[in-house]
Amino acid sequence: MDPTVSLQLGVDRSSPVPLYFQLSQQLEAAIERGALTPGSLLGNEIELAGRLGLSRPTVRQAIQSLVDKGLLVRRRGVGTQVVHSQVKRPLELSSLYDDLEAAGQRPETRVLLNTVEPASAEVAAALGIAEGDEVHLVERLRLAHGEPMAYLRNHLPAGLLALDTDRLEATGLYRLMRAAGITLHSARQSVGARAATAGEGERLGEPAGAPLLTMERTTFDDTGRAVEFGSHIYRASRYSFEFQLLVRP
Repeated sequence: MDPTVSLQLGVDRSSPVPLYFQLSQQLEAAIERGALTPGSLLGNEIELAGRLGLSRPTVRQAIQSLVDKGLLVRRRGVGTQVVHSQVKRPLELSSLYDDLEAAGQRPETRVLLNTVEPASAEVAAALGIAEGDEVHLVERLRLAHGEPMAYLRNHLPAGLLALDTDRLEATGLYRLMRAAGITLHSARQSVGARAATAGEGERLGEPAGAPLLTMERTTFDDTGRAVEFGSHIYRASRYSFEFQLLVRP
């Protein structure tokens, strides 16, 4: 059964907002609130057009706009399928694992590297240690609903806490830090964007040159000690940051 049948879809022909955009906004809202769940197959475009009194090109344009956003995917021999809503992450001191879990995205982690290495100049400056001092390096691929979302690269002072690979794959890094008695207090963070390299695209399921969001963060505990330096990349098609801006008094 077409899941859109149960939705209260409609368009306002007197509105200056294009009809295709009105429909795409309603479908996107249904995906965001879970009325259209990941894996759901949308029905025939002709039937949907007929129910709403719209032309087929209008319906096709509405669906294509959601395909372009990464919310829907067209699969040959299957049809148009809901992927999932885009993760909108508030800029606060929280972990990606916790944010995905709170959004109902079923986070999964694959540890790609878990080792100790000498600190580079950049890492040493971020953590406030000497260049060449030992640091713990963890590289992880974070997935949601089985799809890659982000590639996470984190450096921590050596000996800060035990970083067992099985535990890293079972939960988030910040949860492990809190469980070890580390009180996270503040962070210095920068957000940017760039194109994916071929290797990054392959790892994240995107073509080379696809847009990526980047984030670098140095996290401090309640004593002012730097406890983590993270360098992360995110799929822009699946992920965004949200800001709350306030007027200065």
